[in-house]
Amino acid sequence: MTKLSFRDSVLTLTLLPTIIIGVLLGSYFTLNRFVELEQIVEARGTSIVESLAVALEAPMMTKDKAQLHRLLSITQNKHGHLINSIAIFDTDNKLFLTSNFNSQFAHLKFPSNVSELLSTRSELHDKSIIVYSPITHFSQHVDLWQGPAPANLGALAIELSLDEARISQQRSVLASIAILVVTLLIAGILAIYFGQRFTRPLRRLLLATDKLTEGKHDIGIHDKMEGEFELLRLGLNSISDKMTLQKEEMQKHIDQATSDYRETLEQYEMQNIQLGIAKREAQDANKVKSDFLAKMSHELRTPLNGVIGFTRQLYKTPLNRHQKDYLDTIVLSANSLMSIISDILDFSKLEAGAMELENIQFQLRDVVNEVMTLLAPSAHEKQLELSVYINRKVPDNLIGDPTRFKQILINLINNAIKFTEKGSVKIDIGHRMLDDQRASLLVSVSDTGVGIAQEKQDTLFTPFGQADSSITRKFGGTGLGLIITKHLVEAMNGRITLNSAQGNGSCFTFNTIFELPNHLFNNDLPIKSLKHKRVLFFESHEHTHQAVAALLEEWEMQVTACIDEESFLAALQPEFNYDVCLIGHMASVDQMQTLKSYINKVRGQTDYLYLLLNTISHNMRESLIGSGADASLSKPVNHRKLCELLAAPYRLDHPDVGEANDDFDILPLKVLVADDNDANLKLITTLLNEQVESIDKAHNGSQAISLCKSHKYDIIFMDIQMPITDGITACKTILDASLNEDTPIIAVTAHALAGEKDDLLKMGFKGYLTKPIDEDMLRQTICDFSETVLRVSKVAKDAPKPSKAPFDSQLLDWEQALLHAGGKNDLALEMLNMLLLSVPETLKLINEAMDNKDSEHLLTIIHKFHGACCYTGVPKLKKLSETIETSLKQGLVITDLEPEIFELLDELENLLRDSGIEAA
Repeated sequence: MTKLSFRDSVLTLTLLPTIIIGVLLGSYFTLNRFVELEQIVEARGTSIVESLAVALEAPMMTKDKAQLHRLLSITQNKHGHLINSIAIFDTDNKLFLTSNFNSQFAHLKFPSNVSELLSTRSELHDKSIIVYSPITHFSQHVDLWQGPAPANLGALAIELSLDEARISQQRSVLASIAILVVTLLIAGILAIYFGQRFTRPLRRLLLATDKLTEGKHDIGIHDKMEGEFELLRLGLNSISDKMTLQKEEMQKHIDQATSDYRETLEQYEMQNIQLGIAKREAQDANKVKSDFLAKMSHELRTPLNGVIGFTRQLYKTPLNRHQKDYLDTIVLSANSLMSIISDILDFSKLEAGAMELENIQFQLRDVVNEVMTLLAPSAHEKQLELSVYINRKVPDNLIGDPTRFKQILINLINNAIKFTEKGSVKIDIGHRMLDDQRASLLVSVSDTGVGIAQEKQDTLFTPFGQADSSITRKFGGTGLGLIITKHLVEAMNGRITLNSAQGNGSCFTFNTIFELPNHLFNNDLPIKSLKHKRVLFFESHEHTHQAVAALLEEWEMQVTACIDEESFLAALQPEFNYDVCLIGHMASVDQMQTLKSYINKVRGQTDYLYLLLNTISHNMRESLIGSGADASLSKPVNHRKLCELLAAPYRLDHPDVGEANDDFDILPLKVLVADDNDANLKLITTLLNEQVESIDKAHNGSQAISLCKSHKYDIIFMDIQMPITDGITACKTILDASLNEDTPIIAVTAHALAGEKDDLLKMGFKGYLTKPIDEDMLRQTICDFSETVLRVSKVAKDAPKPSKAPFDSQLLDWEQALLHAGGKNDLALEMLNMLLLSVPETLKLINEAMDNKDSEHLLTIIHKFHGACCYTGVPKLKKLSETIETSLKQGLVITDLEPEIFELLDELENLLRDSGIEAA
């Protein structure tokens, strides 16, 4: 919107109200005059028509047209300027006589019946007013005060002209316009006059203000002004005087500051010379320091390598347990020191500018496999899923520095493993072609660890910088890894970024640029023999599933990929057979039964069965191979090993995949087994007799505590729910005050919920076993928690011969009973007999607990019975007791579980009936 000047504003404020008021008043009076003129014409017409109607009564009675015509002519002539036409209509509303000849008399007719015209009426038209009046015979009733209405002799119509009224109206409009124009002229003159009175002093004040802005002292407003303008004049003069004084004072300060500035510049020049000398000296000192660190790092590595080498030689000599612990500490400390020295050496090289990158040809996937092989044990130890996915379009042959590229990967992946307690560590590698000769690799390393707060992320890529000072105490490290990684990435023309949030893990992403070679390495993978082979692939971890499935599809195999157990079991159709089955799974003691069940289900529908496990444990892999698998590989998958493994059966020049050997020597270990259930105690003792030299038994926690005070054990297997003293209390007591403070205690429970397993580990147990327990689970537990390594025997055991069930029953699965007994027929019969003998007592105790509504006592009875069912091949009874036990642990009352309890009682009586034993 355009701003108006002061003069324009005065004019507008003066003229605008004048125009508005003038227009409103002129319009009002003009309209009134219009209406008034029309009313005057109508009144004159009414007077004429009523007088003429009275005069026409007698001629109308006698039908004297001459007299009528004379009266009409006289009236017409007398009011010729006002009257256009006069017409007389008879009682039938037909034209009787007119004052002048005019063919257009139709519009003068009365619009309705003449007899209805009782008084004078008028109608307004555009250019005229027509007035109607009845011609009445009054003399007929002159002597009657009251009587019928006079009869109409006809109707008189006079058309009045509005021309004279219109002229008068136009004169009124012109007069109003003239008055408005005169008013506007007077208002405009006054507005201009008063505007000039205001604008003249304002111009002078504005001119004075411009002079002040330009810095002039004489602003030229010495003459007095009127009203508020005088105050403004005085104010501007005062400002001018003060500005003059301030300018003089400012000039003095400027002169002083200029003098001081000249002196300061001289001092700065001297200081710059001194700083330049100090900078050169510091650079020389830093170079000497870097050279010293580089040389000293090399000098330190030489004796340190000797320490590590002779420590490894000591491992080959006979050592007791304490000596081995000391050597483990020496090796761990030496390796940590070697890592720190390597970081310092690399950092000093970077600072000294002595870091040079190689430029050789290498194969990307083999380099990544070397890194994964090195770091996989650390991830497997923490039960982390370590997986790598390389896009199939990423070129494998590159030119660059593979050693430094591996160093970047090792630093980032090792940090991810270090700061992740559970979950996964994922590596994704993609690329982007820059041109025909160069490619940019895009690598991301993400984890599900503790994450890094936003305010701490900027310090990570600084020397000795870490997200938290407490990390140094908890996880170790010098804080040089990431700064070295950053420099190496930048040396490879890339950049590294971090995306992380506290508690949500971290994702490091970097890119490096490599050249593409003119000549490629030969692809020696035997992929031709894998073409069109039918593969059933099961892996529940999404990232690993995607990576392995991409490899199999790249080798043109027909892959049936399953991401969950439901789809995997659905793919096992009886009429379809696969060439290869590949199963990826978590490897732990409590998962061995699940893995074995998968092996048993798929074994008959595939020619070759291979496992992908997140473990490097040779004993666990051999145990699973002995259960029916042909071979196993450790995760993350090495593409070269996987290809050779899958292709081995189809190549004539390749040896067999592998052979299973389940024979082991008896270990020189002393083991304590504590369980209040005689059947469980019998089975575990029998299975351990073939694996360890000495076994002690305890029937409750108190006995276990007493034995631990006088005997030193290598491993303790402890049941949780036992009389007198439970397993948890016994574990704490043994660890606090006994000869077995360092002995691993393994919890043995028939059924543990997910939260209960974590609680057991927090309470001091080193691990846990879920019943039913077989010899492979025991063997793997012994391998994991004892210092003695199982050795493969040269003499193979005879395969157990299958036997017939002692009696027929739908509740008895004899093959399962033999499996739990390690193939020992006598042991299986003894375990089953012990269960059958305990059934009557169990029935009695369950009924008593139900009668007393004692949920805690019932839980104790069911738990003990559940433990016995785990080894005797009664799956239905085991499932019922497990359901009841779980529900009771979750707080359900006996009333809510009556259907399951009654079903269990019925099945127990059926089992006794099938076995020929009568219930008490």
